[in-house]
Amino acid sequence: MKDQNLFEKLVSISPGMEIWWDSSPMIFDNWCRKIMNNASGDNLEPLRRQLLRMVDKENPANQLFRGVTTNPSLSLQAINNDMPFWQSVASEIIYTFPDIDEETLFWALYKRVVALSAEIYMPLFEISGYKEGFISAQVDPRRCFDAFAMLRQAEELAAISSNVMVKIPGTREGYEVIEQLTAKGIPTNNTMTFVLPQLIDCANTVKKGLEKAKRNGVDLTRWRSVITHMESRFGDLGGLREHASEIGIDLSEAEVRLAELAIFKKAYHYLKSNDLPSKMLSCSLRLGPQVNGTKRIWHLEEKTGADIVMTCPPVFIEQVLTFPDRNKIELEPDRISIPVPTNVIEKLLRIPYFEKAYAENGYTRDEYNFHPALEKTAKQFSEATEEMVKFAAQCLSQQKDAKQRFTTHHSADCARTDAPEIYV
Repeated sequence: MKDQNLFEKLVSISPGMEIWWDSSPMIFDNWCRKIMNNASGDNLEPLRRQLLRMVDKENPANQLFRGVTTNPSLSLQAINNDMPFWQSVASEIIYTFPDIDEETLFWALYKRVVALSAEIYMPLFEISGYKEGFISAQVDPRRCFDAFAMLRQAEELAAISSNVMVKIPGTREGYEVIEQLTAKGIPTNNTMTFVLPQLIDCANTVKKGLEKAKRNGVDLTRWRSVITHMESRFGDLGGLREHASEIGIDLSEAEVRLAELAIFKKAYHYLKSNDLPSKMLSCSLRLGPQVNGTKRIWHLEEKTGADIVMTCPPVFIEQVLTFPDRNKIELEPDRISIPVPTNVIEKLLRIPYFEKAYAENGYTRDEYNFHPALEKTAKQFSEATEEMVKFAAQCLSQQKDAKQRFTTHHSADCARTDAPEIYV
């Protein structure tokens, strides 16, 4: 194993690129232990050094990870990572608020996870002059079509710490909220975005909100904006292959990955050429395709030279660190400036699903909420959030049972104490 991994190589030839951890930072140490337990032989020492460089508590300015993306379902990973601790946190909250319900407890627990995560990355936030070290925390996905609820939750999340960046979905209602938050100087991450019109809409909405903030003299020293493109969710979850098949077009894995990259690259250059204040964020990354017998990672390779954020979940990072063909990949400089081949674009443009996604005005804001990838992602995120609500409900139930047992036991003791003594 080479000492420098692909993420480090990518950053070294891409000025301004940031790699973020797509999970709770509280699971990082256990994840490292699992990785090391599965490693062997000559890989052990290089891998150990790579992991130490990802999060450097002694010298955060030099660590690989420059920020974190998370949401309620990812925060549940932190809870599962140390169940006794979080059960005690839940007990403390219930003791303080005896009449709390499961939804309120869920939200309180989620905010506590965000707070502890923000604390971990605060040193980097301060060292970087408040431009890195953000914890991107998502509003409740079940409220992605409710502007009022999202705004209220966003303000609560932002109040936790100055390095909390609020994730807002790319729904019609979401862009209304992003403009209002930006005008208040609250950093945002536009998530659940799949098509070029959403990405452009967000960039222009942020610009509009930023102009309001400047007119009103809002402090912007701790403000940032990133716009997420959920790449494989557009290609795979949204059903690009299926939409193509309906009109008699077969797409290879390579063509699906290129379709996703075409949208990302077009959005990236649009933001750059129009001097827009947001930064593109790439997520939902996948290995592939297979090219001439070698497994590639085009989602990484095609972004060399890009001034962007890439957020990577633990599973994907492990795949990149350990996949067999990793040493065969040579990163070429400035691939972000190389357009997707014309013949591929022409083929893709015959598919209405892609054609609308690739056109600057392909969707109106009113249409975002009904895009297949958004509908499916919102459903998945909402169902995952319910799992954290279930944990809150279990904590409430356990506390209620414990209280009932104590009351019953205490009543029995009192009864024995008050009973007259009987002598035989």
